[in-house]
Amino acid sequence: MKMDLTNASEILSYLRRFSSPENVAGMARFGISKTNTLGVSIPVIRDVARKIGTNHSLALELWETGIHEARLLAGFVDDPERVTNAQMEKWVKSFDSWDVCDQVCSSLFDETRLATKKVIEWSKKDAEFVKRAGFVLMAALAVHNKEADDKLFLSFLPIIKRGSSDDRNFVRKAVNWALRQIGKRNLKLNRAAVKTAKEIQRLDSKSAKWIASDALRELTGEAVLTRLKK
Repeated sequence: MKMDLTNASEILSYLRRFSSPENVAGMARFGISKTNTLGVSIPVIRDVARKIGTNHSLALELWETGIHEARLLAGFVDDPERVTNAQMEKWVKSFDSWDVCDQVCSSLFDETRLATKKVIEWSKKDAEFVKRAGFVLMAALAVHNKEADDKLFLSFLPIIKRGSSDDRNFVRKAVNWALRQIGKRNLKLNRAAVKTAKEIQRLDSKSAKWIASDALRELTGEAVLTRLKK
């Protein structure tokens, strides 16, 4: 099927060809909302994104459709240099699945000039997916921003400690993810992350204890330490 790669309607029609009720049911079992979901696999969506390239106006149109896969695609094709504060706030408030949250934050928002600001703002919010977005951004910055100074990630550790008592599944897993990724960046940050994890472990919170023990298992493990020492 030949399609106009600048036309949101045509792109959506193409994606519908790959829709699968079985996939939707499977996604629901992993906590992904079934609302407006086609059940199209990520490899298919990424293939379409590669064909489209970067297109900010198209990304905005795709997001407005409200379709799960179209929103994933929007995150893959948008131009981080053209993303505004208003857009980030609008999108984050409409996150209704962890995968849209994670893909948009780690494929788009982490490359914007506002990423660090949003880490601080969103990690303080009460809404589950907004708060998750703050910690996912931390993790994404730790992995993708090779030029960032250690001071940035050291400043994130008190935020992680503060968020570790949130017992909501999608939040605590993101807090854990951020702590582990910071601790795998280099030996200095590993030591700081381990120290923070031990502080978190002493908190009177089941969630905090899980976050700490899981992070310590990886960050003090032979595989991570051997890689960092090299």
